[in-house]
Amino acid sequence: MTSSPPLEQPGAGLPAPGKRIPPSVFLARPAKRHRGLWAALGVIAFLAMWEAVPRLGLVRPVLLPPPSAIPQAFIAEVRSGQWTDAIVHSLVHYAWGLVIGSVGGIAAGVVTGMSRRLEDLTSWVVRLLRPIPGLAWVPFAIIWFGVTPLAATFIIVLGVFWINYFAALGAVQAVDRDLLELADAFGHRSTIAKLFKIVLPAASGTILAGLRTGLGQAWMSVVAAELFGVPGLGQRMMQASSLLATDIVIVYMATMALFYGLVDMGFVALRDRLLRWKP
Repeated sequence: MTSSPPLEQPGAGLPAPGKRIPPSVFLARPAKRHRGLWAALGVIAFLAMWEAVPRLGLVRPVLLPPPSAIPQAFIAEVRSGQWTDAIVHSLVHYAWGLVIGSVGGIAAGVVTGMSRRLEDLTSWVVRLLRPIPGLAWVPFAIIWFGVTPLAATFIIVLGVFWINYFAALGAVQAVDRDLLELADAFGHRSTIAKLFKIVLPAASGTILAGLRTGLGQAWMSVVAAELFGVPGLGQRMMQASSLLATDIVIVYMATMALFYGLVDMGFVALRDRLLRWKP
């Protein structure tokens, strides 16, 4: 004769009184297969609310066009050739600014991080220059380079440089000193040997994190760099806004978001591949 299982007591499975109740007791983590569905529902709800605001007369459509009007504006821009021209010009500014600003910032951060005297020498110069926003340099960019792509590239370089500089500086200074002493013990006493065998491998994760942040900062700097008349996304957005063509403005905002998303996805895939050796 089999005995029936004991009845479950109320409160069974909960922590004893006085102990912290973990959040998982109240907040169940959704299954991974449902997360994409929730994300899609969030986007649909956002677009539905956006569509409703101008159609219900809460905001004039000329000030905030509904999302249903954006595809038509996008097709018109592509057919006119202006979308392609703006993208090409901005990608050139973006690429040059990103490369120069990233390489310069990482190099300066690594060198400064490896030399205490150099850090002391440049500390107040950095404190004085770092808080100046990129837009404040626009007059100098125009005076030095004119209304040219070089001026736009200069503004983007400034936006990217400091992010990579501080990321590289912090990463190098955080390298375990025991590893450097171990390098000395194994005969790698030169600065170059320590740089490539110890410092850069140990700091690579943080440096790449700063580089990823710079990817986004460079995109944000593109618009600021082109507002004063340099051909590109920023100039086209200013032209459209002066004509109250807000649907065209949104087209280019969405274009920037899409391109940044693609660049970021590509960078994350490359970063994961480069850092496969890390545990």
